[in-house]
Parts: sequence; structure tokens; C-alpha cells
Amino acid sequence: MTPDPALVQQPGPWTHRMVAANGGRFHVAQAGADDGRAPLVVLLHAFPQLWWAWRSQIPALAEAGYRVAAMDLRGYGGSDKPPSRHDTPSMVADVRGVIGSLGASSAVVIGHGLGGQVAWSMPALAPDVTRAVGVLAAPHPVPLHTPMARVAPASTLKSLAKFQVPWFPERSFTHADGVARLLRAWGAPGWEPDGVDLYTQAMRLPFVAHSAMEQLRWSLRSTPRMDGQRYRSAVNTSIDVPVLSLSGTADPVFSESSFRRDGDYVRGAYSRVSVTGAGHWLPEEAPEQVGELLIEWLHRLK
Repeated sequence: MTPDPALVQQPGPWTHRMVAANGGRFHVAQAGADDGRAPLVVLLHAFPQLWWAWRSQIPALAEAGYRVAAMDLRGYGGSDKPPSRHDTPSMVADVRGVIGSLGASSAVVIGHGLGGQVAWSMPALAPDVTRAVGVLAAPHPVPLHTPMARVAPASTLKSLAKFQVPWFPERSFTHADGVARLLRAWGAPGWEPDGVDLYTQAMRLPFVAHSAMEQLRWSLRSTPRMDGQRYRSAVNTSIDVPVLSLSGTADPVFSESSFRRDGDYVRGAYSRVSVTGAGHWLPEEAPEQVGELLIEWLHRLK
């Protein structure tokens, strides 16, 4: 049985809407004052999740005085699932379009994992709408997309290599417990993820698993190709806006050394915080601490 697409519109202290941008339609969960005065904060989720990963931070940021929009990236949840253009620059164009469609001239873009790669890319590819950047569990894309840079541990590279195989990775998410296994494997030891059923059902929506896999495949396969080289060249520039980087000390995907070069790409204010005991899923493993760190940083931007 195909899951009901409405499952992505979970109730809570937010509203759901579809936003037209970059030739597609994107699902956004938003909260906070929509009066044109509150600064806009756009939240981007990680693979294999959706906007729901930010459920603890959405009301916290709204109560702190921000207008919050947590969007489903292309291919995920309630957003459009195009058959092509699974590259990071296309996702940057999506975010740029969503910001404009929400009536804002600029936004603070905060991304986790895959969404963090999009956030890192915003100052170079969409500088006109990027006020500041927050990244969680996401090293800068230049060393990450540089052959032999060894930013990721061998275990992470092994997982990414498995995802390059056609068909089988998708089936592990749609017909087996691949989502649950991945959440547990990438979390801190002993952490039990919440929302596994929702993430699993969302991954079983038509075309979601394929879109998610194609995005991961692009990140690896594009490295030696011209499109990957153009992307790496574009983001290999100094970032003038403020940047906050959060990572977990127990993240099995990226060790603390994976972030050692990030500050070299930031000419603006750069803040780096390690969250003790947290794994890869920072918004869910340390929800209150992440919310407090984001609010403290956002207040400094005013």
C-alpha cells in the first residue's frame, strides 16, 4: 500500500503550505510572525529525513522572535520529485526561490547533513538572499568533494559506496528497515531514534527513495566530472556572512577532524561548537541544546 502523502503534514505549532519556487512546488512547515518584520530562518533537513527533524527547534525559534520555514528538499516529503537535477546547485536554486516566494529579501539558512551542504553553498551560489549560514554535521563541501581529501572516515565512505549501486539501496528503504538501521547506525551509541515510522513511510512515498539516492550519488560521482568541478570551483571562495558550525562528538559519520579546514573558507564571523555526546542527528539527539545554540547565535546577528 502506498503511504498517504498527507502523512508529511504532521500537526503541531506550525502551519503547512506549498510554495512555488524554481519551477517546482515545495512543502514548508512555518511558524512565527508573518508580518514582514521578523527575520526569516530557513531550515533544511538531512538524508533520509524531512522537515519533521526540526520539530523541536521550529517552535523554539518562533518563540524567540523569528519567522521559521522548515522545507522538504526536492525529492522529499511533500515537495516535488523531479526525475532529474538531483545536484546541490539545483537545491540551492530551490531555497533561493522559496525565500523569495515567502516574501523575504534574505534569510538565515540552517542546514543539517545534506541540507548543510546546501547551506554551505548558499553564500557562493545565492549570495543576494543569504544573510548567514548555520551548518550541523556538515563539513565544508570543498574538502568533502576533493578526491583523496579523506574528510570522512572509512566507514562513511563505505556506506556511500554501497549507495552507488543501482536499485538495491532504494529497495532497502522502501521494502525493508533501511531507514531505521541507518538512523541507529549514525546516531550516538545507545540512542534510540524517534519518528522512525514517519521517516520510513515518507521514504516509501513514490520517487522519494530514488531522489534521495540520486542526490547522494551525485555528491560522489560528480567529483571528477565537469559539473562537480564547476561546483567545487564556485564554492571555493571566501564566505563573507556569519557561519555557525555544530557537530556531535559521537558522530560516526564525520569525526571532529572532518571540520578542521572549515574556518579557512569563512571571512565573516565563524563560530564552531561541538555538542558533547551527540551523534549525527543533532536536532533530534540534542534538541534543547541545539535550539539554545541556534537562538544565541541568531540573536548575535541582530
